Amino acid sequence: MDAQSILHELDHTVEQLLARHLEKAQEWFPHEFVPYGRGRDFEPGTTWSEDDADLAGGSIDDAVRSALYVNLLTEDNLPYYFRSIEAMFGRDGAWGEWSRRWTAEEGRHAMAIYGYLTTTRAIDPVELERGRMAQVSKGEVPEHESPLEGFVYLTLQELATRISHRNTGMMLDDPAGHAVMKRVALDENLHHLFYRDLAAAAIEVDPSAMVKAMATQVLGFEMPGTGIPGFVEHAKSIAAAGIYDLAIHHDQILEPIVMRHWRLAELSGLDAEAEAARTKLITYIERSDRVAKRIARRREERAAARQLTSV
Repeated sequence: MDAQSILHELDHTVEQLLARHLEKAQEWFPHEFVPYGRGRDFEPGTTWSEDDADLAGGSIDDAVRSALYVNLLTEDNLPYYFRSIEAMFGRDGAWGEWSRRWTAEEGRHAMAIYGYLTTTRAIDPVELERGRMAQVSKGEVPEHESPLEGFVYLTLQELATRISHRNTGMMLDDPAGHAVMKRVALDENLHHLFYRDLAAAAIEVDPSAMVKAMATQVLGFEMPGTGIPGFVEHAKSIAAAGIYDLAIHHDQILEPIVMRHWRLAELSGLDAEAEAARTKLITYIERSDRVAKRIARRREERAAARQLTSV
């Protein structure tokens, strides 16, 4: 079955998932999360320093600063994500309504995070703006061969983004910042559930096509933000701090979603190409499990070492 036929088969599912989303989504206002009382004017040409940050905890870890920078610039790239999603799903009916609703909700994320960061001066606003200009001018986002690959990627990406936002907030020693990141993460979770269940419905329609889409997207998955200046270095810092790394990717995304929710190993009626893709994907996930365990063990060892040095 071709991709457009599958989309047509899923029309009613999208209507149901959109209705569920609108029922669960809570109205919120970015300005209510920004601690404006801490703000003051920026003098043109003034050079920012870490001492300018006005945080409840008094300081911010470099890895958390990297995560805030990457998370916000990823949200700022929204125009290109909307373009890709609308191209995959179309403008009409529930598909188009979802794309527009998703875009409206995502737009609030950048407002809230940007307001928090500039008000508290948690990161260099000049570096942030230059990064935004570079990122949005480049317009780099993942591109997919078919809507089916889009279902898979968006499921993984929305969950990964939710985890990254939430973990960043938990490591940010400031209640206001924690509240901003938690609120954004709640939206991302609802978006993830929409795509997760849409992909599950697509599996029912054409399991072979979806298994092949899973293999392509899981094996080639990259977090959004590859167009951000210094993205590789920031990503390494974020991983080293345990905000988002391969262990989290395996334990909180691949296993619960691909293996358990989508039941990859249990699917039946696959064609030969899909069977080969499934074997390759399961082998990859098993290898990922071994890597995840090593990473988790090293993280525990580093935490234990820090405790000893602090005594």
